[in-house]
Amino acid sequence: MYEVVRLWWLVPSALALLGYGLSLAGLSRAQRAVWVTARIVAVGIPAHLASKRPGIPVTVAFRDPATGREFTLPNAGKHGDSVEVAWVGREVAVRYPRGRPDRFRVVLHDVDDRHGRAGPNCAVILLLVGLAVHATVLWGWPGALLGFGALVTAFAAVSPDIREARARDALLASAVAVPARVVAVTRDVYTDGEGGEIVNHAPVVTFTTLDGTRVTILSRDGIPEPSRSLGRELTIHYAPSDLTVHTPDLAFERRGNERAIGFIVVLLLAGTAAMVAGVVLL
Repeated sequence: MYEVVRLWWLVPSALALLGYGLSLAGLSRAQRAVWVTARIVAVGIPAHLASKRPGIPVTVAFRDPATGREFTLPNAGKHGDSVEVAWVGREVAVRYPRGRPDRFRVVLHDVDDRHGRAGPNCAVILLLVGLAVHATVLWGWPGALLGFGALVTAFAAVSPDIREARARDALLASAVAVPARVVAVTRDVYTDGEGGEIVNHAPVVTFTTLDGTRVTILSRDGIPEPSRSLGRELTIHYAPSDLTVHTPDLAFERRGNERAIGFIVVLLLAGTAAMVAGVVLL
């Protein structure tokens, strides 16, 4: 039994190799799918006190390159990623199985994974975590410092948080302030570890840009007392070059970006220190 446990690494290794092999052969699910650019042609408002999970109900239009037929289909969180910032004319990536445009999925977060490497990359992460645990079992505390220190350092080194925070700061440096209004408030109930209920509210805000574009957003942060915000008039600061970058509170946004950068820097320093300590103690 112990010999079988020692071969744990074969499973994530095999999954990673299989995934990368399919990707190189052009046979991964993402590569076999049809990828097109869709355009939002209609934007709805989530029902007041409904769940935020479906996002903002939108209708997207796209053309199937195989047949040339135009499709106009609704997406209310049932087809891929939920849309949390919407305006008529916004372009989003869409993918679907060949010959089945009705099974389309909006892709907002993994739009760069058209080579199908997200799965094998996850398998590699599982392998690295397993190696860190294995080092802990073999070498005890020094192995834990070395293994998990290496994982933390690697995570901090490849994390996009610092780049994204700086990019948002740069965009919001030229932000435009316009009046906005809370038109609905979503409500979700979660259960904590002790069986208690946690109620989360997220306001739905609309505003019109200086060039006349009406934008609807699902605002998760920056609005005080969100459960009582229905009908509230407020100010939204948005980046003219990227309407997905916005905030009702510039100071709150800057503090959040600073915390994100500081957290990654602390992780990098802590991981490096743990690796050095592990090597010294081995």
